[in-house]
Amino acid sequence: MELSEDVEAWAGGLDGLFGLVAGRFFRAEPRRRAWAYVRGLLAPLAGKNGWTLAEVAGDATPDGMQRLLNAATWDADGVRDDVRDYVVEHLGEPGGVLIVDETGFLKKGTKSAGVQRQYSGTAGRVENCQLGVFLAYATGKGRTLIDRELYLPKSWTGDRERCREAAVPDEIEFATKTALAKDMLGRALDAGVPAAFVTADEAYGQDYKFRSWCEQRRIGYVVAVPRSQTIPLSIDGDLAQMTGSRRADDLVARAPEQAWKRRSAGPGVKGERFYDWAVATLYPPENAPAGWGRWLMVRRQILDPDQLQTGVEPELAYYLCAGPPGTTDDDLIRVAGTRWAIEECFQTAKNEVGLDQYQVRRYDAWYRHITLALLAHAYLSVTAAIAPKDLAAASSRSPSPRSDVSWHL
Repeated sequence: MELSEDVEAWAGGLDGLFGLVAGRFFRAEPRRRAWAYVRGLLAPLAGKNGWTLAEVAGDATPDGMQRLLNAATWDADGVRDDVRDYVVEHLGEPGGVLIVDETGFLKKGTKSAGVQRQYSGTAGRVENCQLGVFLAYATGKGRTLIDRELYLPKSWTGDRERCREAAVPDEIEFATKTALAKDMLGRALDAGVPAAFVTADEAYGQDYKFRSWCEQRRIGYVVAVPRSQTIPLSIDGDLAQMTGSRRADDLVARAPEQAWKRRSAGPGVKGERFYDWAVATLYPPENAPAGWGRWLMVRRQILDPDQLQTGVEPELAYYLCAGPPGTTDDDLIRVAGTRWAIEECFQTAKNEVGLDQYQVRRYDAWYRHITLALLAHAYLSVTAAIAPKDLAAASSRSPSPRSDVSWHL
């Protein structure tokens, strides 16, 4: 192919994707405007706001783009569902992993829906920001974001007048980030997204209700927990409803050295990401699916010789896991390593399709911009997975007898 043919094919693929969502726009004008908006998000622009997107579309002012986000009638949730189905069609695999995480959007003022001074992992500190909770889907073919929810703190849901000024519907009540995550996971599972596991960081993993919900939905999980996490276990392997508990770090301190195995968590920027891992079988909870297993897994940093000589202690990361019969240690390690895919999605979505470059205050407008950015990011992800490299380039870018748990030796 000549480069011009590549660009033409790339644009044609985008037109095909937009054809899948066109029915969610009930009039021709917002449909054309949304198509131009997405084309602008995919364009190699230094900034992607109402003015720059309008210029790419040939408009003299950003009024049309703002109207698309703030006033036009169209179904953003329907577009989200169509994007999810498109991703499953092209990237779906039975062993797929659903990943939950949040990202911050720094904002000025107090009018943007959900904004307040709160901790942002993006900034690494407390900032005036909005927080979005996202769901990503990752397989051996690729990864992309497929769902989104805006977190509304109690400072907002407890002030209905403030909510109305930002177009937050009266029926929207306070929901924790974990509850928002379960809503998104439920939509994905109800829609038949082929996935075997969920993974998430400590903010979600330490929530018992979140883990229990995953077990009830028959979806395996590998979730990070703090070192202080209390681990329920059976006493001496007795299955007669006798249970006790230990801190995760206390259990790990008892692990024999032969329990550790060196495995890759998957490829990274600098090659395979090797760590030492240990996995212990736990007593399954009463509400676990029949035959399912439950495990404590630990990841240990590999130190270089200089660090060993200076007495540096290796960093440890702890995970609670559950899965169906036949789940192996390597399966759990693979899923744990997949969690970082959502960070990659955040980075590319912000850098390449303007996920965080919106200028809206309304609750519904936030969802509309974010949804169109998800559509653009999904297209880039699918293009990279199924198109030739030049076409993708054309898109611009020993245990003791009384051990508390049985370590896998």
